[in-house]
Amino acid sequence: MDATEFRKRGKEIVDYIADYMENIEKRQVYPDVEPGYLRPLLPDSAPEEPERFEDVFKDIERIIMPGAASPACTELETVMMDWLGKMINLPPQFLVGNGGAGGGVIQGTASESTLVAMLAARTKAICRALSENKDLTQGDVIGRLVAYASDQAHSSVEKAAVIAGVKIKEVPTDDTFAVCGSVLRKVIEEDKASGLIPFFFCATLGSTPCCSFDKLLELGPICNKENIWMHIDAAYAGSSFICPEFRYLLNGVEFADSFNFNPHKWLLVNFDCSAMWVKNRSDLTSTFKIDPLYLKHEHEESGLITDYRHWQIPLGRRFRSLKMWFVFRMYGVKGLQEHIRKHVKLAHEFKELVLQDDRFEICAEVILGLVCFRLKGSNELNEALLQSTNNARKIHLVPCYLREKYVLRFAICARTVESAHVQFAWNHIKKLAGDLLKAQKQQ
Repeated sequence: MDATEFRKRGKEIVDYIADYMENIEKRQVYPDVEPGYLRPLLPDSAPEEPERFEDVFKDIERIIMPGAASPACTELETVMMDWLGKMINLPPQFLVGNGGAGGGVIQGTASESTLVAMLAARTKAICRALSENKDLTQGDVIGRLVAYASDQAHSSVEKAAVIAGVKIKEVPTDDTFAVCGSVLRKVIEEDKASGLIPFFFCATLGSTPCCSFDKLLELGPICNKENIWMHIDAAYAGSSFICPEFRYLLNGVEFADSFNFNPHKWLLVNFDCSAMWVKNRSDLTSTFKIDPLYLKHEHEESGLITDYRHWQIPLGRRFRSLKMWFVFRMYGVKGLQEHIRKHVKLAHEFKELVLQDDRFEICAEVILGLVCFRLKGSNELNEALLQSTNNARKIHLVPCYLREKYVLRFAICARTVESAHVQFAWNHIKKLAGDLLKAQKQQ
């Protein structure tokens, strides 16, 4: 959709909203649809090819409005999460439509998903420990719980542990900045021997510093054997799994208790939209379910509906699945795959430009749309390069440390990015680097 069509469609939607407001008294106050009404009205999976805006917009009145804000809000979310789960080939136990015990929910951010998973894991671990030893108190158990995450994991994992009031330990990574099974097993055994209770491990797929991937096929069986909840944080990288050539990066998800990625990062869905799946939804509802009289409804005990307030921290929620519905239909799976592949291709184009200049080095394997690079030289030199780059305000780079090296990160992320932008960025960086090196020689 270009700017001209966006203006046209935007005006149409404003007119629709205005008409709705003017005629709201003619609409039903309370929907008369039955639980589960929406799923039969939609296909089982997302369309492969793009659909017309007119057809999607027409379906709002036909499919959504009879269910008003609820149950349509809830039921569309359940279906969209199944659509997205099928797009990345999630195991069937994570999907509601296949009769599994799990399901998907839209959280605000990956940080929320990690916290929700950790709190559910904590509840489960406390219940298990108390059932095994009647002499323990809840406080005794919480004081011994320990969570784990890669030394490359996002800071939100540590923050979740702070909120949950549990210990957390970094697990050292290998030469590819990934956690492997033998290292995790060693840390777990040491902690068990000292009286701690390992209960949660956050595996990272596509780490923030360098887009590294923990080894799920090694880690999953260990977590399952030790009754450790394995949560997978694939906030950025998860969108790429819609492409068959990148789906191998998710192998081992079958061992996970929960999995999350952000369609608002790389799948063209506006912020906020963080997709989270659990293998057993009762793990969430048993943790978060609080039922005052004013929130009860007639179908609550029927088992026919999903009540997402029991799957999250906030009570209220927005109709976030509607934007997923529009994006999935207007791009189609093939269109979204083309978007991912284009970005990966552009990242590799930038990598090749870096490799052609012997003043620079690549610092981590380029798998998706992130390139970690630096000038050969001191950390101070690279800090100066970053500062001069960002001060020029033509492009923006964010740094990281990899094994004590100060590294620059080039991320392909804008929807409209083209090869010309990559070439412009590289020429800009090269010029600034040349100026720095020249000034260094003159000192």
